[in-house]
Formats: sequence, structure tokens, C-alpha cells
Amino acid sequence: MTQVSPDEISLDPKSPDEVVAWLPVAMREYEESRLEAGDSAEGADAARAESEQRFFPGGRLIEGHLLFTIRLAGEEVGWFWLGPWNGTGTEDWWIYDIRVYEEFQRRGIARIVMQRADEIARGAGAKSLGLNAFAVNLPAITLYQSLGYLTTSLHMRKTL
Repeated sequence: MTQVSPDEISLDPKSPDEVVAWLPVAMREYEESRLEAGDSAEGADAARAESEQRFFPGGRLIEGHLLFTIRLAGEEVGWFWLGPWNGTGTEDWWIYDIRVYEEFQRRGIARIVMQRADEIARGAGAKSLGLNAFAVNLPAITLYQSLGYLTTSLHMRKTL
């Protein structure tokens, strides 16, 4: 598959109407990821509800956070969400979600977006940028490690 060049990728802020349309899709994917990672149905549902209430009260993204549509040569290919880890003004920023649609994966898009995340966070005064990766998502973990991310916590579980 052909790798894309950085100048082909744009990050377009989502409008309030786009956020409203995007939110149920993203929260459903988040809940499915939690289930795939081993959460119970109740736990995954509770995590989704808590995330939605914390970051999208009334269906609107909280202040200081940024939510983008990822575009390749103008075509929508995914989304990207980042912001301060714990309130506004913090030096610790977090990548809350990055999603490149399956048919566009393995072309370097996520790498370009992650590199832009560094620039965005640094420009906002961040001194660190973190993220969560579910252990089943090995391609993402490999990408993050190649970009300098280090494992800072590890949750483990076994089924009894």
C-alpha cells in the first residue's frame, strides 16, 4: 500500500453538529474496545457512560479539548481527539482517541497524525503527551513505541 505524505493529511476541527453525530459512534467503539480487552458488559457500559459524562456534558466537548476529522486529500479517513489530561492549563496532555478507518490503515496516516499531536500539545504548553492502548491492539502499540512512547502502567487479567 502506498504511504501518504504529510501534506496530504489535514486535521479539521469538528463542528458542534459533527460532534453530536460522531459521539454515539465513538462511544460505541470505545465500549466495544473495552469488551474486547476483557471488561464485563456492565463495566464497559459504565466506562462509556463515565467518559461521555466527563468529556461531553450535554453532548458538547469540554473546554480545552480538540476533536478533529482526519482527511486525506480532502476525504474523511478518521478522527482524532486530544486535550489536557486533568483540566485546562495542565502541562500533561493526553490522546484520548485516534481512529483511522480500516480501508486507510497501514499507509502512515496515524503516524503523521501522532506527529502533529506533538506539535499541537507542545504549542499549548504541554510537557508530556500520554495515551492508552489496549493490549490487543499490537499494531498501535508498535506505532506508539516507534514514536517514543514508553509503557508507564500495565494492567493484567486472567479468566478464572
